Amino acid sequence: MENDLILRVVTKWLSPIIILFALYVQFHGDYSPGGGFQAGVIFSSAILLYSLTYGLDAALKLIPESALRLGASLGVLIYGGVGVTSMILGGNFLDYSVLASTPIAGQHIGIIVIELGVGLTVASVMVLLFFTFSRRVTP
Repeated sequence: MENDLILRVVTKWLSPIIILFALYVQFHGDYSPGGGFQAGVIFSSAILLYSLTYGLDAALKLIPESALRLGASLGVLIYGGVGVTSMILGGNFLDYSVLASTPIAGQHIGIIVIELGVGLTVASVMVLLFFTFSRRVTP
């Protein structure tokens, strides 16, 4: 795909739009269908499109595997951290009501942070899986 100019231009134009849509799904997920899992998959599709167009080496330069491993771990820590924080503040595990001065504000903050952790983990793991399976193995 080195000489396919149209595909390269469309990918450069489309990738930011895909990422913007993923952010919309991420932060609008507490009001409508969507959320962290869907946003993570949409975000990873932008990276996969880039990798399919420009090659695996270019994608690894864009986002190295160490950053993806860190993102996957950080997302799980964010998710668990919200649960532990709610327990420290006197509630049950993942009881968002205690995270702010009013229960409704706590619910809103809690779900946004939880969905952020889920989105980060899903996006990182999806791209890591793609990178792992797309490597060529020589016998």
